Amino acid sequence: MRIRSVGLSALTGLALATAGCDSRDPAVARAAGAHGSSVELPIPAPSPSVPATPDARSAATGNAVVIGFPQGGATLDRDARAALDRLAADPAAKASRITLRGHSDSEGDDAANRRMSRRRADAVRDYLAKKGLNRADMTVIALGETRPIAPNAHPDGSDDSAGRARNRRVEIELDPAI
Repeated sequence: MRIRSVGLSALTGLALATAGCDSRDPAVARAAGAHGSSVELPIPAPSPSVPATPDARSAATGNAVVIGFPQGGATLDRDARAALDRLAADPAAKASRITLRGHSDSEGDDAANRRMSRRRADAVRDYLAKKGLNRADMTVIALGETRPIAPNAHPDGSDDSAGRARNRRVEIELDPAI
C-alpha cells in the first residue's frame, strides 16, 4: 500500500506540473500528500448550488436541496427545518427515492469527520421521516471531508472559515421512483 500512495502522489504532482500549475498562482492550494510531500491542487470554483455565505443554511437547486450545519454540530436549525418542511410537503419528494449525502469540513481526523457526516445525514433522514416521507426510500451516504465544495484553507495556509462552513452540509437528491 505504501508504494501505491507514493506512486499516486508522484503521479498527481507530475500531472499538475504538466498542467501548468504555478506555485505562485493564488488559485492553487498546497496540500500535504503522503509522508509530508507537498501536492499543489487548483482551487475549485465555488458551486452555485450551495449557499455563498455561512449564514445561509439551505438552498434549493433543481432536484437537490443543500442543508448547512454549524461547526461540530448535527442539529438542524430553524432555517434547515423550514427547508425540510417545504421538501416534505412537495408531492415530488413523496414519489422519489431520496439520497442524503453527508459532508464535513477537514477539521479533525478522517474517521471523526465521516461519523459527523453520517450524524448530519441521519438527522435529515430522521426529520424527513417524522414529516411523513418513507424511511425505506432514503439512502444515507457519509462522505466526511472527501468531497469539499470550497477550500478549507486559503492559499497561504490560513483557515478559510467561510469555505469550511460551506463544506458542512447534507445534499439531498431526489430521484423519481420508477
